[in-house]
Amino acid sequence: MPLPVLASRARRTRAAIACAVLLALVGYVAVHIATGGWGPPRCFVRAEGEYLALTPEQAGNAATIEAVAASRGLPERAVTIALATALQESGLRNIRHGDRDSLGLFQQRPSQGWGTARQIQDPVYATGRFYDHLVKVPGYSRLPLTVAAQRVQYSGYPQAYAKHETEAVVLTGALTGRSAAAFSCPGPPDDGVPGDPARVRAELKREFGAEMAAAVRPAGQGGGRAAATHTVRVSTGAPRARGGAERNGWELAYWAVAHSDELRIERVSYGNHVWIAGNLRAGWHTTDEDSGPEVRIAIAR
Repeated sequence: MPLPVLASRARRTRAAIACAVLLALVGYVAVHIATGGWGPPRCFVRAEGEYLALTPEQAGNAATIEAVAASRGLPERAVTIALATALQESGLRNIRHGDRDSLGLFQQRPSQGWGTARQIQDPVYATGRFYDHLVKVPGYSRLPLTVAAQRVQYSGYPQAYAKHETEAVVLTGALTGRSAAAFSCPGPPDDGVPGDPARVRAELKREFGAEMAAAVRPAGQGGGRAAATHTVRVSTGAPRARGGAERNGWELAYWAVAHSDELRIERVSYGNHVWIAGNLRAGWHTTDEDSGPEVRIAIAR
């Protein structure tokens, strides 16, 4: 065979090998970024055949949106509409800027009567105001998501909400406790900064509503005085609008995991499952211990 032909084939072979290696490298990088292998670790949801990755801020805001809906006895559809709206308006981030005077998760405007700038920057308040308007939309739970969201937001791009519906549905299913051991976060950094159990209890009551006051209590006996005072126990039997005690347990457990970074939560247990900060790749795992009908939240000390 002539030498020029052999050389040409060799070049094509080398090029094909180089392309294959490059594609493999790109895939490897993409997987590591998505799973937190490089860069800041991310929270993740694995449920209903889907995988979602979020920053801890996004996860915390998503959990707040679900909790406020639970406190009002709203259906899952309301949570999905709110999550899709926040994904479009702010990327589930509590941003301090936007179009004109728009602020926060839902890009609400003080000049349009949504509240003061300080109020709108509070995710609990902003979410509550969104639901205030949503429940006034007749038959909102049966409307297409874009229509329901638009009747609250009056956006210039109403169809944009639709692209977030699948992600919002998966998040809703996980955060309402429909799927067990499906949601995990990296937790707070191991920097020796303690958390405050009183703050955890206060945030649970503020986001889930007044009924949570009877369900939240210190750990009581076991594990020594320091351990007891840095653990919060939450009963899963408190009255709820949707699901039974098991779903309520996962809902509360996921809320704690989603807020673990800001509230310095380092361990959450429910039933025979446990989540431990810094063990993101493992997520939840089973244990010989059983928390019974409550969620136990251990705060860094």
